[in-house]
This record gives sequence, structure tokens and C-alpha cells, in this order.
Amino acid sequence: MERDIRMAVTIYNALTRRKEPLEPVEPGRIGIYLCGPTVYKKSHIGHGVGPVIFDAIRRWLEQMHGYQVTLVLNVTDVEDKLIDEAKAQGRPMLEIAEEITTDYLKSVQAMNVRMPTYMPKATEHIAEIIGVVGRLIDRGYAYQVDGDVYFDVTRCEGYGKLSGRSKEEQEAGTREVAGAEGKRHAWDFALWKSAKPDEPSWDSPWGKGRPGWHIECSAMATTLLGETLDIHGGGADLQFPHHENEIAQSEGANFHRREGRFVNYWIHNGFVRIDDQKMSKSLGNFFTVREVLRKFDPEVLRLFILRAHYRSPLNYSDAHLEDARAALLRLYNAIGKGPEAGTGSDGGPGDERPDIAAFTERFREAMDDDFNTPVAIAVLFEMAAELNRSHDPALEAELRRLAGLLGLLTRDPEEVRRSGLRGTDATTE
Repeated sequence: MERDIRMAVTIYNALTRRKEPLEPVEPGRIGIYLCGPTVYKKSHIGHGVGPVIFDAIRRWLEQMHGYQVTLVLNVTDVEDKLIDEAKAQGRPMLEIAEEITTDYLKSVQAMNVRMPTYMPKATEHIAEIIGVVGRLIDRGYAYQVDGDVYFDVTRCEGYGKLSGRSKEEQEAGTREVAGAEGKRHAWDFALWKSAKPDEPSWDSPWGKGRPGWHIECSAMATTLLGETLDIHGGGADLQFPHHENEIAQSEGANFHRREGRFVNYWIHNGFVRIDDQKMSKSLGNFFTVREVLRKFDPEVLRLFILRAHYRSPLNYSDAHLEDARAALLRLYNAIGKGPEAGTGSDGGPGDERPDIAAFTERFREAMDDDFNTPVAIAVLFEMAAELNRSHDPALEAELRRLAGLLGLLTRDPEEVRRSGLRGTDATTE
């Protein structure tokens, strides 16, 4: 009986803290929601990590396993930081949001990231957000205070199941106290914020106002992917409180008095560090994608991201990017040599043909094991080394095919060799 390769994929689930076989809600289909940017400043290198990782995951599930993948990447275009930026610049909030969204898309597309299936904006889903907030009030999970609406965390028995933090730990870590801004408990969070002078607002049953950050993702995700998502992704920094709050409000709104999960598999990519330090504007080590691409080719940055396991911290430095550039050139130097490089082994005595199937199986095993891209990429380098020896055209074709599943080696090798993979500021092209 033939093995069902779809069942071979295992994912480390941050919710259960163990690897689990991928079993989609609907056979043959996978719904993925990835937390996108709050578009108030130009994209820094951390903003490019998630899109590259999930683009590779999407390619793998679609092209190797035949799933129909729906990828949703949201844009937060109404939020405190964006409102403050609009005031500082004296410009309309949505004008800034559109400008930064365009910059973000150019940055990630330069790294061969395909467009998501849907890219919803919070301001385009106000009606759905109001609907979710209304259900939470009706079911006793939320309460109103002078036009504001808060989620009552004490009503959520499973709160903290993703992060492992209790309500008491959250209370100890907050500077707020019960009663501040009318909240019942220090750890309650805003679902709807009443309108303030000179801020964007929308009509609601609780008066004019705007949504809180957490509720935006719940409304957009369930509107586009249904009550239960197969996979929800984002940076490790979003696990608490953002993703924890998404779970509480989504399950309260959709699974009241019955069992059900908001998300079956939570995937978090590691923190980005700069020369072994936390990325911070105050430390002066904050780089936009555009700045990085002035020095390095976009495919170099993509390889750099994928050479680390997605759950591991990613330590950016010019030295590491230079190493990735040299490594990518080694791969390109192994392909596209033409007839003069030879036509492969002739099968003579002592001349063994490369075991292409063995390379492919090891690559597949690595990717099926929680999308282990560093091991898969190591297999690509072994194939390149063997190709330099054997010049086997079938091996070259398979090397290109497998690399393509990661979004690598998709360009003309001669052009790449001429360019040396130096930076071109591809976001402006």
C-alpha cells in the first residue's frame, strides 16, 4: 500500500509544545494566517523573516504534498503607533499606511516571496470586528465602559495555554491596576476604543471608536479561513499577549458552550538579533530591508533566513550575510555550465552514477520534519558538490527542482555569476 505523503508532515505545535502530524481541518486544503506588519514605519529586516519562512512552507505543502494552501497575511492599518505617526507627520493615517504597505510588499517580493492569497486590512473589516465584539458582549466575555469595550480575562478558563503564563503572572507584570480606564481587572484588554479628538473612528453600537489590536486579527482570520485555522504563524514576540488574546476572544466568540480550537497548529519564528544583540533603535542596530538590500542581493537574504531553523533566533550581521552570499554563489557555480562541462558519467568501471533518489529522500525527510530548512539546504550543497564531480544533467535538474521548492536557484546562473550577488536595492526596481 502506498504511503500517503501528506500524513508525513510533522509540525512543532507551540500550543502543545510537541511535534504533531499535520491533519488539516478539510482534507487536501490548508489555511494559514500569518500576522503581518503594523504599517507605520518602513520594513525592518525582522518584517522579512516571517514572509520568507511561510513562503517556503507554502511552496512545500503545495508543490511536494499537493495541498491547496490559502495564505492570509494581514495589514494592521489602524493602531496606536500608526495614529501617533500620522499626528507627528501631519498626514492622514491611511495615506501613511498605504505608503508603508507598498514599501513592505516591494521588500518581501524582492526576496522571491509570492503574494498571499488574501491580504486584508483592518480598516476594511470593521463590520466583522464589530460583529465579533458584539458576540463577546452577548456571551458574557466582554463589558462596556463609557464607549470602551474590554475582554474580561477572568471569564476565560484556559487563558495562558499558549504562552504558559497565568493571569496572575500577567497581572504581576503589568503597570496598570484594576479600575484604570474603567477596567475591572488589570489584565483585561481593549476590544473597542472610544473615539478621541482628531483620531479616526467608526460608528458602532457603543458609540464612535476604533478596534483594539488583538480583535482585528481574530475577525480577519475567521472571516477568511473559518472558525478553526489549520496554522497560525508569527514572530515569537507575538506569542504573548497578542496570540494569547486572539485565542481567548476567538474561542469565546465562536465556541461558546462547545468544544473547539481557534488554531490547530501555532508556528512561531525566532527573534531577530543584530550581532548577538537585540535589534533596537536605541542601540543603533535597526536596519530596514531596503538598507540591507543595498549591500546584498535579495536571494542572499532569503538563503540567510532559511539556513537557520525557523524556531531558532536569527543573528544578523554583515559577516553572516557575506557568508550566505559566498554559499549561494557556490550553488549557482555548480549549475548551468552547459555541454562543455560534460554529459554525466558514462557507466564505466569504477564510475558510479550519483544516487539522486537518496538526495531527494533526505531533502524530503528534512522538510517533512517541522520544515527543517537548514538540513534540507545542507543536502543541496552535497548535491552541488556531487554535480561538480559528475556533471550529471539529471542531478542538476533535481538540484534546481528541490532548491526551487525553497524559492532558491530560480534565476539564470550566468547572470548571477556576473552580478556576484551584490546589492542592487531591488526594492526600487
